[in-house]
Amino acid sequence: MANPTHYLEHDTPRRTRAVQALVALNVAILFLQWTVVSDTDLFATLGFRDASLPRTMGNALTYMFAHYGFWHLAVSMFALLTFGPRLESVMGTRAFTLYYLWCGLGGAAAHLLFVRSGVLIGSSAAVLGVMFGYAQHWPDDELALFGLMPVRAWTMVVVLAVANLAIGVTAAAELGGDRTLYLAHLGGLAFGWLYLRTPPAASIERLRQRISPAPDYHDEAPPRAIPRTLPRQRTQRDEVDEIVAQSKAIAAQHPVARAVVTPVRTSGEMRAAELDRVLDKISAGGLASLTADERALLDAMAKRLRGEG
Repeated sequence: MANPTHYLEHDTPRRTRAVQALVALNVAILFLQWTVVSDTDLFATLGFRDASLPRTMGNALTYMFAHYGFWHLAVSMFALLTFGPRLESVMGTRAFTLYYLWCGLGGAAAHLLFVRSGVLIGSSAAVLGVMFGYAQHWPDDELALFGLMPVRAWTMVVVLAVANLAIGVTAAAELGGDRTLYLAHLGGLAFGWLYLRTPPAASIERLRQRISPAPDYHDEAPPRAIPRTLPRQRTQRDEVDEIVAQSKAIAAQHPVARAVVTPVRTSGEMRAAELDRVLDKISAGGLASLTADERALLDAMAKRLRGEG
């Protein structure tokens, strides 16, 4: 059995609503086929053929819920359960269901264009479309083939697609049908490719990745950019505060007659140069080497950086 090894990493549920409903509907119809309705009657009621168009156009949807037997159903449902939940969790239940039916219509369209004989049944077209969608979005994912051998998603898709078609062709031949009839299900791959090539559906995972990190702004005004100089100003302010505190402690231990400092209005460049000179003096001779005027300058600059001056 196959086990998608990346399901836990992406926190994808093992079962989703649409996948569960589709599997249950297919199993229920097979049960009716075994107990109540004969194969001939069921295929005549649900199967798709072009002999009586447009009266049987509704069968372009119903044919995908009838199967030749247990193994025919089992392989298709196994593939749906393997690839469907993660794709549904990304697309949404409604979109996934429509995509499944759309790919099923691809099988009916291929039957009309290339086969035009016999009765088409089986969910292979829809399931092949789901497998194709999974491989398109996560081609590098590794899945455990039969629980033992890790293979890439594309390899798993090819293996299950060949197995599905082989069983369908064999079952159709055993019932006296045309062996080429079942190959019409390849139309599901074509319709899946067509759907995923359209802009609304293309690259669902990429769209989610672009939307998820985007912040949700509730204000109409755009967010203001933060000046790149703020971290440097904050560091300089903290440094000056620490030096002023140490300077006051030393001044308390060694009282010095403090001269009256007349505030001098200088430009920003001159104040920065004076502050650099004082800091260089501290680096060379320590706080004790400062004069009262220089301590007053440090105190004034600290208040200015804190917005108090």
